[in-house]
Amino acid sequence: MIFLEIDWRVSSDIIEIFGFPIRWYGLMFASAFLAGYQVVSYMFKKEGRPVEQADELLLYAMVATVVGARMGHYFFYEYPTLLRDPLHFFWSMIKPPYAGLASHGAAVGLFTAFYLYVRKHKDQTYLYVTDRVVPAVALAGAFIRFGNLMNSEIIGKPTNVPWAFKFYNDTSLGQDYMDVVPRHPSQLYECLSCIALFLFLMWFWSRKKEKTQDGLMTGLFMIILFTVRFFYEFLKVNQVRFEDSMTLNMGQWLSIPAVLFGVIVLWYSYRKKNQLL
Repeated sequence: MIFLEIDWRVSSDIIEIFGFPIRWYGLMFASAFLAGYQVVSYMFKKEGRPVEQADELLLYAMVATVVGARMGHYFFYEYPTLLRDPLHFFWSMIKPPYAGLASHGAAVGLFTAFYLYVRKHKDQTYLYVTDRVVPAVALAGAFIRFGNLMNSEIIGKPTNVPWAFKFYNDTSLGQDYMDVVPRHPSQLYECLSCIALFLFLMWFWSRKKEKTQDGLMTGLFMIILFTVRFFYEFLKVNQVRFEDSMTLNMGQWLSIPAVLFGVIVLWYSYRKKNQLL
């Protein structure tokens, strides 16, 4: 029985200026970078590092996120389109709006960018950098998922939970998915989970700071985030048609190696610590 039912009729546009719409998702996407920059700057200041390094890291992260997320979307979800029209793919990499972003692709892009950053700043180890960035990524994830909620996209499956949402404006999946029935607000679940993960990582860092062995926070981040993502996928409507015939959807298959990567990083971190004792 539904005790609370939320009619979600929010427009994806905030305001229109001279014919140009300002959208919630774009605002949240930009806010994600700004909030992440504040987090990394704060951590660098506390550890006595120049803020200019946080500026440079932000630039690496911005480019890597957009490129990685767009490439991931095409490779994982629209590979036939990539083969059929590669010029459209390359044009979409530089021309907003960036319709279709894959978080797993963004993760690959970010980890690649951090490698390039560390090659330039040899006083910082690769895992030291990733440990300082993952709290910012968790917070950024909360902004992005809130943007998805405002866009009425990545909707959940029908449910009778008391906090169910009725999404009236979702048109991304066609009319056969458009039954206006109470659904899981899956975007909100992930948003709140990202906030909780951010708070946990910042608490952990504030207690340990430079005493934490490199890689520990990165490993925990990967394991927690993508394990949660794996189980949340059971509550979501599939994003593309070919997933309907899969036992696990694409997000779940991609989350498995991400979790395994986190386990490997944790193992390496503890092994490195024991070698130093």
